[in-house]
Amino acid sequence: MPSATPLPPKAPPPVGATRPPDPVAPPDEDLAALARAWGLTSSTARQPVGSYLRELWSRRDFIRAMARGRRSSQYRDTVLGKLWQVLAPILNAAVYYFIFGVLLQTSRGVENYPAFLITGVFTFTYTQRAVTGGTKAIANNRNLIRAIHFPRAVLPLAVIVQEVSQQVVSLAILGVIVLATGEPLTWSWLLVLPIMLLQTVFNTGVCLLVARWTAASQDVAQLMPFIIQTWRYVSGVMFSIPVFAADLAGWVQAVLYLNPLTGFIELMRDALLTSYSAPGWLWWVTAGWALAALVAGFVVFYRAEESYSRG
Repeated sequence: MPSATPLPPKAPPPVGATRPPDPVAPPDEDLAALARAWGLTSSTARQPVGSYLRELWSRRDFIRAMARGRRSSQYRDTVLGKLWQVLAPILNAAVYYFIFGVLLQTSRGVENYPAFLITGVFTFTYTQRAVTGGTKAIANNRNLIRAIHFPRAVLPLAVIVQEVSQQVVSLAILGVIVLATGEPLTWSWLLVLPIMLLQTVFNTGVCLLVARWTAASQDVAQLMPFIIQTWRYVSGVMFSIPVFAADLAGWVQAVLYLNPLTGFIELMRDALLTSYSAPGWLWWVTAGWALAALVAGFVVFYRAEESYSRG
């Protein structure tokens, strides 16, 4: 086969010749006009509220799948696996009972203190887990956010769906423990469902808020454990507010009751324990907090929709 004839070397440009100018990119305004002409929009652009909510609803299967994935990966590297869903709240309650019931004697003046304490621990832990999950919802999914277009609220909502399933297990355990302490099964136990619904609405709003704040600054994630710890101590988890504030000014007890988590804890105790009663107006307080948290959380999170792919 005859060999290919080599190409002659390219002649250098003549002396004094000018180099042709590099192609010039069209101005940004021309690109914007071209995009508008073809109906193109930015993949990170914030949608109108109605479209945003409709797309969130259309992604409900995706939210459930993400929640299942989070739940499976949570205990993937442990020997006991999903059994920790049962063991973790029981061990947590046992530690609190030993410290506050036995050592510090905060049980004085409270009937059936084990059930009183465990109800407070389980109720507070539900919100605590939602807040902790919210701190990681955006920060741990930056690659997913940059790769796929979807409403970013999907991520904190997946946290809430996961925690709802965990709380259902926790409430079943709580019911068994409360019965074991001698409490009877009464019709008031049905109030657990609306209480959990209100707390879920509240948790959703707080999770959206925390997800937004930690996406803007990881310093918030570092502060959150201290905030949660302080919140626990002022929510009446380990002590009875009427007993604690009996010798204090009346406004102290009022302020403690206005804490949203105090309301959820007190209402849950009122529903499960025959020896405990909570003020009826706490239903209005907790409902107000739930609605305010949801609206504030959605607005704050939605307004920053375009910023989550950066960072």
